[in-house]
Amino acid sequence: MTSSTQPDRTALTQPDPVVVSLAYHSGFGHTAVLAEAVRAGAADAGATVHLIKVDEITEAEWEQLDASDAIVFGSPTYMGTASGAFHVFAEATSARWATRAWQDKLAAGFTNSASKSGDKLHTLQFFTVLAAQHGMTWVGLNLLPGWNSSTASENDLNRLGFFLGAAAQSPNDQGAEGVHKADIATAEHLGRRITEQARIVAAGRAALAA
Repeated sequence: MTSSTQPDRTALTQPDPVVVSLAYHSGFGHTAVLAEAVRAGAADAGATVHLIKVDEITEAEWEQLDASDAIVFGSPTYMGTASGAFHVFAEATSARWATRAWQDKLAAGFTNSASKSGDKLHTLQFFTVLAAQHGMTWVGLNLLPGWNSSTASENDLNRLGFFLGAAAQSPNDQGAEGVHKADIATAEHLGRRITEQARIVAAGRAALAA
């Protein structure tokens, strides 16, 4: 017979929510829509989520990034790469690079441009190199490409066929309302995926430490 004074071991082993932070810049509001979608997906999967605008980042927000299990990078694609504001942030992470503060965290990314290609792949590759320099582990989209057959639809998930991260296309003559609903859903998927992978990593580390 179990004593009523014994601790509830189920409660004791319940894992803490993983922490996912989104470090992003949005020039005209489109990328902010994607950031909110990633946030919603991550929160839906059980994460504690922080939205951090890199062009307004505070010391407290730097510390939030340091304490995160996963960091998702986001930027519009301008002239074939991430925005200037994001590049300034990336260079400022060198202080973290020197101390390996982000080593073994998970990383992912998302971007938007007015063209369906727009050289968005280069922005996502820039994110992966940044993550690699920090010793982070990259998490891709893990979605098959949509909208690639005569019976497919532009409303498919991953309609632009990217694998490294979530990519969106928004008309340059429309504001944030022009972000495609399929791209929003794809960004939500990325939020759920990074959270699920972070939970797996956290559980593995806990098991190794036991």
